[in-house]
Amino acid sequence: MNILLVEDDGDSRAGVAEFLRELGHQVAECGDGEQALALFAAGDFPMVLSDIKMPRMSGIELLKRIRALGGEKPCDIVLFTGHGDMVTAIEALRAGAYDYLLKPISVAELAAITERIAEHQSLLRENRALTSRFSDEVRAATEETRREMSRLKKLASQAAGLGNIAFFAPEMRRIAAQAARYHQDRSIPVLIEGETGTGKEIIARIIHYGDCKDPAPLIDVNCAALTASLFESEFFGYEPGAFTGGLAKGQKGKLDLAQGGTVLLDEVGELPVDLQGKLLRVIQEKQFYRVGGLRKVAADVRIICATNADLGQRVERGTFRKDLFYRLKVGHIVIPPLRQRREEILPLAELFLREFAALKGRRFKTIDPDAADLLLAYDWPGNVRELRNTIEWVAFMFDDVAVQAAHLGSLTKGLPPLSRGGAAPGPALNPAEFTLPAGGFNLEDYVDRIVQQALTLCRGNKTAAARYLGISRRSLYCRLERIKNGPQPGAD
Repeated sequence: MNILLVEDDGDSRAGVAEFLRELGHQVAECGDGEQALALFAAGDFPMVLSDIKMPRMSGIELLKRIRALGGEKPCDIVLFTGHGDMVTAIEALRAGAYDYLLKPISVAELAAITERIAEHQSLLRENRALTSRFSDEVRAATEETRREMSRLKKLASQAAGLGNIAFFAPEMRRIAAQAARYHQDRSIPVLIEGETGTGKEIIARIIHYGDCKDPAPLIDVNCAALTASLFESEFFGYEPGAFTGGLAKGQKGKLDLAQGGTVLLDEVGELPVDLQGKLLRVIQEKQFYRVGGLRKVAADVRIICATNADLGQRVERGTFRKDLFYRLKVGHIVIPPLRQRREEILPLAELFLREFAALKGRRFKTIDPDAADLLLAYDWPGNVRELRNTIEWVAFMFDDVAVQAAHLGSLTKGLPPLSRGGAAPGPALNPAEFTLPAGGFNLEDYVDRIVQQALTLCRGNKTAAARYLGISRRSLYCRLERIKNGPQPGAD
C-alpha cells in the first residue's frame, strides 16, 4: 500500500518510514503540509499519516484540504499527536480522520491500524468495482428493456393482435378487449382457462402490458415443473440458513422479482393444496413470508393464473381450494378451443405461413383449396400452437407457391381417431426401416417434431406425452421450452 507520511521532525519521520517499509508498504516522506498536498495530488495514496502540530499548516488543516478534493482519490487519514492533547485528537476525528495515534508512536498500534486501513481500502476498491459493473449491467438491462418495449409497442399497433397472433373471431376480440380492461387495475387477480395451445400466455401478456407502455417485470412460474418444496423457495424466496443446501446469503423469490409487475402462474391447478393456502394469503393480504423468515414482505404484484384443467371439477374432488378458486375468478377469462372458432383457422394459417416463408426463405404465398379443406376439417387438439407448429413444419419441409394437401399428411397419418370417424391409429415407426438423406440431417428439428406429434397424440396432456415418449416430464418441459424459445446462441 502507498502511504504518504507527513512529519516535520526528520528523525521521527525516518524511524516511522523505516518501520512501514519493513511491513511491506511504499512510503513517500515530506516535512510540511504544502509539500504533502503536492505529492498527494500527483500520486495515489490510500493512507495518509500526518503529525498534527507542524509549522505553516497543521495536520487538521491538511486533512480538511485533502477532504475538499472530493472522492476522486479516496484515502484514510491518520493523525498523531502528543500525550494530553485529547481535545485536538477529538477535533481531528470530527474533521474526518480515520483514527489517531499518540506520541511516541507504538509500533504495535501503528501496524494494527495500517492493517485495518489496508483491509478497508481493499473493500472500497471491491465495492467500486461491483458498483461500476452493476451500473453497466443496469444500463444494458435498461437498453434491452427499451428495445423489448419498442418491439411490443410495434406489435400492439396491429389491429387486433399481440405477438404473431391476430384475433379474427368476434369472441377472441371480446376476450382481448376484456384483457385490456383488466390491465387497468393491478389489484384484480385474473384466472385464464383454456386448453393447451389456445393462447393463454398471449392473453396474460395483454393483461400485463396493456398499451405496451408498462416496463414492469412479467415473471412466469410453471407450477407443474417444480416440486412442492422447490416451488415454495422459488416463489417466496428464503432467508439465510433456512435449509441445508441453500445459499448462505439467502435468495429472493419470484414475488420479489415481480415487485411492481406481474406473476403468471401457469398450470396453477397443479399447485399442491398446502401451497394454495399460501397463495391465497398473498392475494388477500398483499404480503408474504420468505421461507425461514419472520418478517412479512409487502407484495406489490398482479397475480395472473392460467390452467388447462377444469378447476371447478378439482374443487369438487377436493384437490383445489374453493376459496382460492373464487378469489382467482374475480377476473375470469375462458378461451375457447380452436375447433370452436374455425373461422380463425385459415386466417391464422395464412399469418403463420407468411411468417415462416419469410423466415426460411420459401416461396409460399397461399393455401390450396384442398389443403384449406383439410385444415378446416381437422379438430386441432393442440389448438393454435399445433396449427403454428404444423405450418412451420410445412415451411421447413417443402418449398412451393401454395400449401398443398399432400404437404399436410401429418394431419391424416399416425393420429388417434380425433376427427376421422374412429379410424385406427397409423402404424408404429420401425427404427430399422428408414434411410437418412445424403445432404445432411437436422436431428433437433425432427426431435422437436416428434415431441409435438406426441403431444397431439395425447391431446395436449404433457404427463401422458412424456410417458408415451419414455422420458421424464422434466425432460419434456425442457424440450418444450427449447421449442418455444428456439435454440440458444452458441448451442451445439
